[in-house]
Amino acid sequence: MNKTIIVSNRLPLQVIIENDQIEVTPSVGGLATGLKSVHKESNGIWIGWSGITQEELTPELETKISKAVTKEQCVSVNLTQRDLDHYYYGFSNRTLWPLFHYFIEYTEYNPESWEVYKSVNQKFADTVLEQVNEGDNVWIQDYQLLLVPAMVKAKRPDISIGFFNHIPFPSYEIFRTFPKRKELLEGMLGADLIGFHTYDYERHFLSSVKRILSLDVSFNKITYDNRIIRVDSFPMGIDYEKFENAALDHNQMNEGDKSEIQKRLDQHLQNEDGIKMILSIDRMDYTKGIPNRIKAFEYFLRKYPQFQEKIRLIMLAVPSRSQVPQYQKLKQETDELVGRINGEYSTVSWTPIWYFYRALPFENLIDLYTSSDVALITPVRDGMNLVAKEYVATRTRKDGVLVLSEMAGASIEMNEALLINPFNFEEIADSIKQALEMPKAEQKQRMQALQNRVSRYSVKKWANEFMNSLDQVHKVYNVIEAEKVDENIKAIFIKKLRSDEKKIMFLDYDGTLVNFTNNPQDAKPDKELFSILEKLHAIQGLKLVLISGRDKETLNNWFGHTPYTLVSDHGVSMRIENEEWKTTERLKTEWMEDILPILETFVDRTPGTLVEKKKYSLAWHYRNTDVELAEKRLVEIKTVLTSFISNTDLTLLEGNKVIEIKSSKVNKGRACSSLLNQFPSEHVFAFGDDWTDEFMFEELPERSQTVKVGVRKTKAKYYVKTIEEVRAFLKAIAE
Repeated sequence: MNKTIIVSNRLPLQVIIENDQIEVTPSVGGLATGLKSVHKESNGIWIGWSGITQEELTPELETKISKAVTKEQCVSVNLTQRDLDHYYYGFSNRTLWPLFHYFIEYTEYNPESWEVYKSVNQKFADTVLEQVNEGDNVWIQDYQLLLVPAMVKAKRPDISIGFFNHIPFPSYEIFRTFPKRKELLEGMLGADLIGFHTYDYERHFLSSVKRILSLDVSFNKITYDNRIIRVDSFPMGIDYEKFENAALDHNQMNEGDKSEIQKRLDQHLQNEDGIKMILSIDRMDYTKGIPNRIKAFEYFLRKYPQFQEKIRLIMLAVPSRSQVPQYQKLKQETDELVGRINGEYSTVSWTPIWYFYRALPFENLIDLYTSSDVALITPVRDGMNLVAKEYVATRTRKDGVLVLSEMAGASIEMNEALLINPFNFEEIADSIKQALEMPKAEQKQRMQALQNRVSRYSVKKWANEFMNSLDQVHKVYNVIEAEKVDENIKAIFIKKLRSDEKKIMFLDYDGTLVNFTNNPQDAKPDKELFSILEKLHAIQGLKLVLISGRDKETLNNWFGHTPYTLVSDHGVSMRIENEEWKTTERLKTEWMEDILPILETFVDRTPGTLVEKKKYSLAWHYRNTDVELAEKRLVEIKTVLTSFISNTDLTLLEGNKVIEIKSSKVNKGRACSSLLNQFPSEHVFAFGDDWTDEFMFEELPERSQTVKVGVRKTKAKYYVKTIEEVRAFLKAIAE
């Protein structure tokens, strides 16, 4: 039976060692809850760290933990204290966390931590590879494991891999500053489906992929490494029923069953007439905007003094990463702000802020959610923020107001909340006032709409939708019409080349035999290429043809001393072996005087582009410019040129980072047909990489052996991924 392997930094378990005995209890976090159905109900395995370092384990304890977690369908990855210090506290939390949350000033890059991060990711990947079987799905979670998808895909390309990033993905301008940006992107691209909470994060990721890796991106699909990868947004939900039912039970609770916190809350709500509670719950993290929130609350008390002694801010800050200097400074600043405000505004019977620096059990969270009239959630950057959704789920009386930062991923789904800019104290103060004075009817209308949406898209639905999408991606997007060149196909080519019958081979140049360069004139043939071509030409009965969009002068300069047949300008001119050059088509060139100024205008407006003037065509190259600007200009230039060349015999050809204007009377397909008429051949071979070569693949006889370079829609029978593979293939069949 096929299974799903979930991979995360921590196992969904609490592992405690007491007197050499192991106690294992399930975690109650949102991820553990959301993936429960995928994990437990589908024969799944969860891979992660147990929470116990290698130094704390004896061989006996290690065996006991392994057996205990295996019973829970889990597999533990062992980490040393050094791993933890560099991989988790170091690279994950001092580098990736601040970088992805736009805190560049907190981002530290330590080469040693990077090396440990790679080695720990490899540990996770190796554990996956030990467990995975054909037909299994792998779902990798979050920023601690960005390299794992590629590590697994490299060894098991047949396995369907999903990756979900639970924190924001920064804009290209932020991400580009990071030294290992390329490696992180390539690691993530090992997945077949990459998920984010919001479309904004998805858009930022795609922009970085285009600009840093220069990959083909079409809408939300990336062509990379012989695969098509889909990127999509899946906003994570909560276990809505759990919070709703807990709130319903809480509201029916007898006085004797209430917690001490609830009794204190009730006492203040009953004794202080008209008082209202504002709730703030966060981890103590600089991304949560806690100091800003406190300062905005102080501004509110000053601006609207009529609310003094009528409201109270209950602020719960859960300790987090207390050994990291930035978090220590944040704790100190928070303590000082709360102390100063309470000292300035408190009266004998009223304290404006109740501040708790601790974690509270689930029951006490329900106490706070159900007792608070307003939830004030103002992170300066947050991947999702499930607290906002939890507050909504507990408002079973349909009252209460959510004031939510627009910087939280949840804000995209929660338009009925009062959305604020967490840096705008004026707006926060006014929104608090609006929330406190909001009529019950409006509260009910807003809360009902929020509950309808949050209850529909629960965490279980989030997990199921991701897995369903992963199944579809693997079925649909990895289907390639052409067949990948392998040893069997190589044998077919060799057999045909060894035959005594006549043979002809057409080879495109740029993008097929040599890599593209920023300056087209720099792509000169090298010694290795000349060696390969000489060996091919030496095959008995084989006519070798170099067919290119290059002009006659360039081809003659590079290959004029060779005996190969040369075809220039997509078929305008040709030189058959050692004969003189002949022009096959009489073409007019007057049109170039009109179009050249148009292209030069686009060069002026698009830094990094250039115009290549050939004898019979003009080419606008945009390889060395910003990808997104090039896409915009490409739409403009095609619109202008299409209008200009209508009712003429000119056509636009789109190549690899180039658009060319030439006569429609000429293409590589017609040139190949002409040569085949002159030199009938039993066996025909053709290699090409872009749309100009599709004319060749289409025109050649059905029996031809055609090869496309790259993974794109093609009329060729076979494909290889890279130019290096083309050369290796040609070298193999030539020898």
